[in-house]
Amino acid sequence: MPVKTFRPLTPSTRYISIASFDDITKTRPEKSLIETRKRTGGRNAYGRVTARGIGGGHKQKLRHVDFKRNKHGVEATVLGVEYDPCRSARIALIEYNDGDKRYILCPQGLKVGSKVASGDSVAPELGNALPLKLIPVGIQIHNIELSPGRGGQIVRSAGGAATLMSRADGYAQIRLPSGEIRRINELCFATIGQVSNLEHSNVILGKAGRSRHRGIRPVNRGVTRNPVDHPNGGGAGKSKSGGGRQHLTSPWGLLAKGYRTRNRRKFSNRFILVRRDGRPMKLK
Repeated sequence: MPVKTFRPLTPSTRYISIASFDDITKTRPEKSLIETRKRTGGRNAYGRVTARGIGGGHKQKLRHVDFKRNKHGVEATVLGVEYDPCRSARIALIEYNDGDKRYILCPQGLKVGSKVASGDSVAPELGNALPLKLIPVGIQIHNIELSPGRGGQIVRSAGGAATLMSRADGYAQIRLPSGEIRRINELCFATIGQVSNLEHSNVILGKAGRSRHRGIRPVNRGVTRNPVDHPNGGGAGKSKSGGGRQHLTSPWGLLAKGYRTRNRRKFSNRFILVRRDGRPMKLK
């Protein structure tokens, strides 16, 4: 899917780039599979701001995407490829032979009229979901479960694809898009193919208004504020914004740089073989 650019007739169009949406075949969502997304404005149940920089934005409908693919042994036909405002990837509307309709993550190359299925007896073809123990080694997969029956949790964003490297002792070794190598139970399901919308990373907003359409409000840096508003605020003249005169912190004083925040005794450490920076995982 290419990205559209514009002649620089205005300051914003000089840098702006948008998706062409050539792959979209269906413009209106399935009414039985959507619900209105309620906006919080970053407030909790008490009306207090708990997430800064959130507010406004265009109205959105939540699409109920089937990450579990638990309708085994029933073939489905792809009715259309749609845009989902709540995720970077495209979604595909499928209809099973018994008339049931569901949304799934659309893999790259899936066309209208294609057949997809899930279960232990299906072929490892594009869009099919099956256990890791039945997927050929070296093939690209996405929408991978972390525990059997829970539904796909990782490799779901646009252009994402993991690689099945090997299997041993009831576990499959998966190379994730970040470079991390992880062991996952071979009974977990995964979908064949790479997630669609490969050019999503090349989209440039180009102007502040497009951020506001997404519900993102501006947030000032801490060093530009007054001391009463932020620990990094104040100073005679322009202060060092890179942390030269003070340690950069959050508004509540938590250090923002310089130390790792992952729990060393995290339960999932035992499943990580190689970290995303290429170093082997050390268990403690």
